[in-house]
Amino acid sequence: MNYLFFLGHPAHFHLFKNIIKSLENRQHNVKVLIKSKDILEELCVNEGMSFENIYPKIRGENKFSIIKSFYFKYVRIGGVIRKFKPNLLLGSEPTLTHLGKIFNIPSFVFSEDDVEIIPQFSKIAYPFVDVIMSPYSCNAGKWEHKKMGYNGFHKLAYLHPSVFSPDKKKISFLGSDYFILRLTRLTAYHDKNRTGIHKEILNRIIEILEPYGNVFITSERSLEPEFEKYRLSVDPSLIHHILYYAKLYIGDSQSMAVEAALLGTPGIRFNDFADEIGVLNELENKYQLTTGIKTDNFEYLYSVLHQMLSNNHLEKDYDFRVNKMLKDKINVPSFFIWFIENYPESANIMKQDPDYQYRFK
Repeated sequence: MNYLFFLGHPAHFHLFKNIIKSLENRQHNVKVLIKSKDILEELCVNEGMSFENIYPKIRGENKFSIIKSFYFKYVRIGGVIRKFKPNLLLGSEPTLTHLGKIFNIPSFVFSEDDVEIIPQFSKIAYPFVDVIMSPYSCNAGKWEHKKMGYNGFHKLAYLHPSVFSPDKKKISFLGSDYFILRLTRLTAYHDKNRTGIHKEILNRIIEILEPYGNVFITSERSLEPEFEKYRLSVDPSLIHHILYYAKLYIGDSQSMAVEAALLGTPGIRFNDFADEIGVLNELENKYQLTTGIKTDNFEYLYSVLHQMLSNNHLEKDYDFRVNKMLKDKINVPSFFIWFIENYPESANIMKQDPDYQYRFK
């Protein structure tokens, strides 16, 4: 079988890297296409992954740049499809769904975002896609009939204990008591009118944390000069080891908030998406593995931070909660590989017997 993956974001690299490797080990032909986005190409190179960068320029955020990038992706991905002749198109990219219809090739979109959070993406991609691979807690709206729901989370595809083993030796240079702060740009179209951690709040967070350990910032956006000394500059492949051993995670990133929760690291996400995202709501309300706070409630943020720092049982509490969550969920990487490799029969099996997924534990 021939499988074509498109990776448009570093998060897609993590999501698909083990799946790609497993499919290749099973003697399938895999073609990986990427576009330039943050550290995506660096991650692929460090992993030793074969790929083709079809859009090496960093895309602008204006409408003209977005339209231009769509055109180039149609042309270049279409050319690859003609030569490679894939049996499946996989990724989180609207152009794949459109090209899938043109070339009569099934397409998958992997999404952990509710349709209310990504209205433009869903309107562009979901009418044409064949399968929306999403956790049960993710809302696909009027395209629910296309959703292949499963009892898990996307990020378990690379953070499940079957595929990820934290190694403290790899990050010994950081010491034992440290905190991770994550700052995002919040410039995507679905981030319009949303805010996160600004300068004054960041300064106050650091003041609260520093008496308890070292503070490290990983940031998509530029930092004010006084915060540069906190910037974490490391091999990006170490970030999940770093996150696992952190005392606390605080940030305005949805993605890293989920990762921290799945690793059992106590975390707070501070942005205007709090209470609005199904996956994070499940992790917060059912498993108490993360805490969401909106930006108009910064005093509550400081209060929660103080409570966490004074809780001597915090690490033990989160270990218990994350183990409970893992026992409830399926082995996501194994399930994904089975579903892809056996599609479309796998889709028919899941429709008739959704509990079939629990064979992957």
